[in-house]
Amino acid sequence: MIAKQVMQNTIEGLAAIAHVDLRVLDTDGRLIVSAPAAGKDAPADEERTVREFVNSPADAQEIGGDQYFKIFDGEQLVYILRVAGGEENAHMLGKMVAFQLSGLAVAYRERFDRDNFVKNLLLDNLLLVDIYSRARKLRIAENVGRACMVIRPEKERDAGTIEMIRGMIGSGRGFVTEIDENDVIIVREFPETEEESGEEAEIAAAQTLKEEAGALLEKLTAEGFADLRISCGTVVRDLKDVSRSFKEAKMALEVSRIFYENERVICYSELGIGRLIYQLPLPLCRMFLSETFGECRPERDIDQEIIDTVDVFFENSLNVSETSRKLFIHRNTLVYRLDKLQKITGLDVRVFEDAMTYRIAMMVVRYMKYMEDISY
Repeated sequence: MIAKQVMQNTIEGLAAIAHVDLRVLDTDGRLIVSAPAAGKDAPADEERTVREFVNSPADAQEIGGDQYFKIFDGEQLVYILRVAGGEENAHMLGKMVAFQLSGLAVAYRERFDRDNFVKNLLLDNLLLVDIYSRARKLRIAENVGRACMVIRPEKERDAGTIEMIRGMIGSGRGFVTEIDENDVIIVREFPETEEESGEEAEIAAAQTLKEEAGALLEKLTAEGFADLRISCGTVVRDLKDVSRSFKEAKMALEVSRIFYENERVICYSELGIGRLIYQLPLPLCRMFLSETFGECRPERDIDQEIIDTVDVFFENSLNVSETSRKLFIHRNTLVYRLDKLQKITGLDVRVFEDAMTYRIAMMVVRYMKYMEDISY
């Protein structure tokens, strides 16, 4: 069905051009939209007149001095158009308006069918044979590079967000849909070019996807959407694998909330060890922490100053001099903090193996805290 606002704008525009009174009704005679350009009131028995017209074999008919037209979506009757006046000019204008509305109805049905197909494709609700047969009917290419982007505002989004994003993405570049009240999903398409094909095309597409996600983040932020996160799945070539890219993007979104809080655009391919930790069962995580720290509980025994110091130490490739310079502290102060950490945990993060163990263990701690928070 045509969106009511779109139909209203269309009818008002046509009525203003043609200087006629237009009314669009459902098949029971109830008014949907109108544009009273000629100022003529609806007949008192309009509902009965419409029902009689619906049951007649005619597609157009003059009744009570007005023109009535049936509007079809394919074979299905969806609307009745009433044009004020019985003269020839009104009849011709009515045929033109009816043709325009019929085209709109077909376009909206196709968009709805495509949107419904994409939603079921993302959720793995389609059989393999149905994916390709329905894609051919909807004229959706099967072997085109595609990747999913998931956009999640921290605050509840309004009803117009998805249409705004559709406008930003542009037509012919993919699909924009939603499957819940939180996320907007973009299925971006990347057709191969003569210059790039195969693996080269996928690498170029992945780079383009990350750049577009960053540009989209800037546009949405400028529109007043704060605290957005955008995640990207990998590029897939087969239509049936689009659901995999969507799952990857969803995972990237969750993993970024745990391990990469400052990153607003994150790709699945960039998750690193965080992706592995996210899939570990909690009992295994507890056993690992017990074996690594013994009686020590990092969230209780290690103060935040030491944790922040070690994070900067890792960012500077375990370089003591560079880290002390970045933190604006004396080298001996840094050494003291690292020695204190070693005394608490038994790990000397100046040694690469201990540094890796500590890094992984602290990521596991963050993951467990996150899982505990969402369980309440």
